[in-house]
Amino acid sequence: MPIGNDFPTYWSNLVAGVTGTRLIQSFDASAFEVRIAAEVLDFDPTAHMDAKMARRMTRFIHLGMAAGKEAVAHSGIDFAAMTEDQRDRVGVVMNTGGGGIEAIIDGTHVHDAKGPRFVSAFAVPALSGSMGAALLSMEWGLTGPVMTQVAACATSVIAFHDALRLIRTGECDVVLTGGSEAPIVPMGVAALANMGALSKRNDSPETASRPFAGDRDGFVLGEGAGVVVIESLAHALERGATPIAEVIGGALTADAFHISAPEPTGRGQSRAMTNALRHAGVAPDEIDYIVAHGTSTALNDLTETRAIKVAYGAHAKKVAISSPKSMIGHLVGAAGIASALAGIGAIRDQVIPPTANLDTPDPECDLDYVPLTARKAKVDTVAVHGFGFGGQNAVTIFRAVET
Repeated sequence: MPIGNDFPTYWSNLVAGVTGTRLIQSFDASAFEVRIAAEVLDFDPTAHMDAKMARRMTRFIHLGMAAGKEAVAHSGIDFAAMTEDQRDRVGVVMNTGGGGIEAIIDGTHVHDAKGPRFVSAFAVPALSGSMGAALLSMEWGLTGPVMTQVAACATSVIAFHDALRLIRTGECDVVLTGGSEAPIVPMGVAALANMGALSKRNDSPETASRPFAGDRDGFVLGEGAGVVVIESLAHALERGATPIAEVIGGALTADAFHISAPEPTGRGQSRAMTNALRHAGVAPDEIDYIVAHGTSTALNDLTETRAIKVAYGAHAKKVAISSPKSMIGHLVGAAGIASALAGIGAIRDQVIPPTANLDTPDPECDLDYVPLTARKAKVDTVAVHGFGFGGQNAVTIFRAVET
């Protein structure tokens, strides 16, 4: 993540309100209207995968492999000790928004400069959005379902829905679940800046991402990856694991409205919230913390606020809400897993990360967004939001484990 290359560092910095937005270092952005992003720094892919494979693959795969290895190590699962039949029941759901977009860009440059014979034979696997999931399965010989969905900024919230279905239908005992994204390339930054989606606070990068603030001016593009190990409770207890949190339900809806803007009444988002609560079997007032999508754009933050008010009724004014994007920027296909990790951490440690930079609240965004400072609180049940371009809405509900 832009504020830490492992979960303990990410979590401690998230709680401390540390922001990861800086001037772009991965390419020369001096001529760009937007020159800031939330990049993952000090990252060596060869620490996590074979050097030859690292050269052939793309950054979203590098980041996803590192996150997957950390998750498996933390879980204590020994896939090598499993039988072939047991590995048949281990799946991977690893989602992304754009996949290896730099392979397309680099391959086009090589083609135009040198001709078709010089284009890498590995360009297609490297750009494939599904290759991150496939390489994780190859790493441990996991022969259950391997899935990738592309659903813009909602996609790694949706990953939890697919993992939950695979376990509840009995197809899998274990699913590596998450998302990865590496969109900070010149084309991506330029296109989103031209759309008017990005903050232009080049002179103050650390304060650029300002969800729910009255002076917000767009989101900060970020990169990163996260993976969690989801398994049936019976499987976890049989191997002596200590579960951190439970996935208990969720819902998906569509706005069917616009390619980038949310439907302004928030109807699609509020239906996702309401349906998720119903599917999880919890009442609105049982939610202790909402990990908001909270992008720092004028339309999204206001629409999400309206939707929360509709879905949660009187409880909307009482529930704690915060946005990790205030610190890590918008990770697109990895945004949902970053938010889920915030919610899981809150359940584990009974502390709610803050919304950074919220010193001038928008009067129309008038809920409890846990401004500036983390809050100790009783956190048993958490809702995680992810809303994507094209009106794709996803909500997943997590709660503390009752064994």
